[in-house]
Amino acid sequence: MKTFVKIAAIGAVLGLAACSRPAQQGALVNDPYAGAGGGVGSAVLPGSAEYFKTSVGDTVLFPVDQSTLTPEARTLLANQAGWLNQNAGFAAVIEGHADEQGTREYNLALGARRASSVQEYLISQGVAAGRLRTVSYGKERPLAICSTEECYSKNRRAVTAVSPGAGM
Repeated sequence: MKTFVKIAAIGAVLGLAACSRPAQQGALVNDPYAGAGGGVGSAVLPGSAEYFKTSVGDTVLFPVDQSTLTPEARTLLANQAGWLNQNAGFAAVIEGHADEQGTREYNLALGARRASSVQEYLISQGVAAGRLRTVSYGKERPLAICSTEECYSKNRRAVTAVSPGAGM
């Protein structure tokens, strides 16, 4: 009887194992589309907000206590302006952010200056002012909560969020 119970238990385990299958069963070894969504309509279109965020870039970083654009920021913003000029059906909200150092009021003002710097640059590159709006979140919406300089630097930023609708 004990032997029968052991054989039945082993059979049950083997039966369950045979029913399970790996998630990628049948996947090609060098499939160029693996992990890319794979289905119809899964590609990110160049005229989409997702393309803007992932391919053009939506975030510029600032040095400590600064709202002046760095050369790297100007390069990224030139690409943003090019995309916005080619996609006139989109408007943008420029969000200014700061790290957690300093008072709430000071960081709100610093975030506003950062957002304005980005807005002015985009306008100088031909983007219509009516398609741009600024908002400051100061230190209220950190990308990372931390206490190191490396981490603080990620929060000193301006984010350009695009959405369909040319007039705001």
